Amino acid sequence: MNAVIYARYSSDSQREESIEGQIRECTEYAQRNNITILNTYVDRALSARSADRPEFQRMIHDAEKELFEIVLVWKLDRFSRDRYDSAYYKHILKKHNIRVVSAKENISEGPEGIILESMLEGMAEYYSAELSEKIKRGQMENALKGKNKRRPGHSGIPNRNRWRTGDRSENCTDCKRDLSTV
Repeated sequence: MNAVIYARYSSDSQREESIEGQIRECTEYAQRNNITILNTYVDRALSARSADRPEFQRMIHDAEKELFEIVLVWKLDRFSRDRYDSAYYKHILKKHNIRVVSAKENISEGPEGIILESMLEGMAEYYSAELSEKIKRGQMENALKGKNKRRPGHSGIPNRNRWRTGDRSENCTDCKRDLSTV
């Protein structure tokens, strides 16, 4: 059976060792299960809350060639932290007889695997949403205490062609970059 590995980490504060560990554990899983690894796709510092990840999209495109039967991930949250995206891209892969396999989460192929997989995906999406709330709350508190040079609620970081801010006007004076270039 042929597989590809998909690995990613979501933050600039994470290190390359995160990718190396994911690939190592996926490779060990493949060896234990007589799976041949054909390729590895890696996205660095990109969140799985969005499918707009270059290597992820390249992997989905390469699936059309039907050269592999498995997308091997360290854990399902590496594939996606959005239940809709997960279902959508797994459906595309399934059309090409490809399934997503987690090296660390023992998910059976039977009916109980369906519920376990959906719970794991829901928990991953919940974790991401909760973490986002905590970060925003912390940024707000820092801003209110004068520990942050940006105004509350404004990270100045582009996300999906928009600025993460309560003020989305094009006249935002705090922005370091012209919105038309995003």
